[in-house]
Amino acid sequence: MNDASPAPASAPSAGARRVRVRAPELVGKGGWLNTGGDQPTLADLRGKIVLLDFWTFCCINCLHVLDELRELEEKHRDTLVIVGVHSPKFVHEAEHQAVVDAVERYEVRHPVLDDPELTTWKQYAVRAWPTLVVIDPEGYVVAQHAGEGHANAIRTLVEELEAEHAAKGTLRRGDGPYVPPEPAATDLRFPGKAVALPSGNLLVSDTTRHQLVELAEDGETVVRRIGDGEFREPQGLALLPSGQVVVADTVHHALKLFDPATGTVERIAGTGRQWWQGSPTSGPALDVDLSSPWDVAWWRGKVWIAMAGVHQIWTYDPETRTVEVAAGTTNEGLVDGPAAEAWFAQPSGLAATADRLWIADSESSALRFIDAEGDGYTVHTAVGTGLFDFGHRDGAAGQALFQHPLGVTALPDGSVAVCDTYNHALRRYDPASDEVTTLATDLREPSDAVVVGEDVVVVESARHRLTRLRLPEEAVRVEAVAHRTRREATEVAPGRLRLDVVFQAPKGQKLDERYGPSTRLLVSSTPPGLLLAGEGTGTDLFRELELNPELTEGVLHVSAMAASCDDDPANEYPACHVHQQDWGVPVKVTDAGTARLPLILAGMDG
Repeated sequence: MNDASPAPASAPSAGARRVRVRAPELVGKGGWLNTGGDQPTLADLRGKIVLLDFWTFCCINCLHVLDELRELEEKHRDTLVIVGVHSPKFVHEAEHQAVVDAVERYEVRHPVLDDPELTTWKQYAVRAWPTLVVIDPEGYVVAQHAGEGHANAIRTLVEELEAEHAAKGTLRRGDGPYVPPEPAATDLRFPGKAVALPSGNLLVSDTTRHQLVELAEDGETVVRRIGDGEFREPQGLALLPSGQVVVADTVHHALKLFDPATGTVERIAGTGRQWWQGSPTSGPALDVDLSSPWDVAWWRGKVWIAMAGVHQIWTYDPETRTVEVAAGTTNEGLVDGPAAEAWFAQPSGLAATADRLWIADSESSALRFIDAEGDGYTVHTAVGTGLFDFGHRDGAAGQALFQHPLGVTALPDGSVAVCDTYNHALRRYDPASDEVTTLATDLREPSDAVVVGEDVVVVESARHRLTRLRLPEEAVRVEAVAHRTRREATEVAPGRLRLDVVFQAPKGQKLDERYGPSTRLLVSSTPPGLLLAGEGTGTDLFRELELNPELTEGVLHVSAMAASCDDDPANEYPACHVHQQDWGVPVKVTDAGTARLPLILAGMDG
């Protein structure tokens, strides 16, 4: 493809030869997990279809893809080997033990290569989490997909490769290199959130065991377990005035209502299906799809929902039994203003006070809040600057830094405690002084906290326990640390930059243009002045951008969507599939930089 041609928007002709690119070796300084100590190479996997899943455990879209691939993995276990290539965004994610924990936490049942220095990521020219790469039994790369929604296309390709290589005699059936780890015995396993019940007991979402656990006031003694098949990786809990508890049933994409008095559990919102672009955003709660609700809070007569999967805040009204979007556009980033125009980045923690709803916005490492202004709601940022700045730095809020916080808790004095998850710390933001301090360190991935009297009980997720701390009068002092993302910036030439989103409809599908354009492209930048032209929304998957010559670096935010349907003339109602991905591409303007930026949504860049 030359720089003047549009990105491909349909599958190549049936007679076209597949591009054959030899797959680079799999190399990662952290070594292999789930292989029983073996260190497999691509030569060891020859004869198998290999699917590389480039993921990082902070990324909700990566977690969605893990779930998308489970059925495919089980059905083709004797011919397909999925290899997770863990490629960190945050400093904490480069720690080997953190990857070990994440593999268990999310029940990853295939080999994982720990690549903390992004060696294999760079070899495969990956630009986004998640990215999927298919390698055929002879060791050649035959497909690449970015984002979610590709499971059907990959299943079709796997079946095609099975038939092709069985006929050639190059397919090898049998067990792959996966060796399951030994299970651990603890009362809790990667607990997510907690809430204090009127009885004084504590209710905890035992995320990896897919249950709720009621603990006695000591935070250790198990009173009862709730949910046998009712939940899938539950997270947030919100106590209602009635004494009932709303549960964010994250992987089931639903809200459940638990009644501590009767022990009953019922679904009150969500269909069990994941929300996709074009789906309804309001209506009867049991008829509207949700997307990875991560936390819930009772505020202003409604249940507010941190909808991590689509970077939005929703509400559930128990009176009308309806849900609707309250804030956010589904674009990932940090933009304040009127609720309908704001951008979030994987909101994961909520806490309500009388006049504010506090939000731990994890991917932007930010503390944000919503308040009521006039007839509507407005979004503000207290701490945080964007997707790629993070660290552990106290002081004035304007320069303070968090690292992927997952929880926020209102404190009695009007301040809030922030579970600064990847810094293993409990931090405090005081609106009165507009300053950030550190309350406690040496907490292992804290994800939530509950105030109990003069204490705060912290959910130490990666230590599988609750930890009780006395609220200190003075904060702990720590050495300031600041980080930027480990991803290298793409060097681009000054002036005009051609952006191509590569999308080829999977075999047997075509673009769905029955009701108008089936593709969408949204482009913006940080700082906003980086682009002189090319911002905004359009339907073409290519765009001519003009860079500001006065700025030498920044981030291009690109969001692309394409809808394809099964190409079967005999089927009046063909199945349709949505492919979507958001990219945050750090760029550096240099004279030697490229004048074309290709981003692969699905297919191969020609």
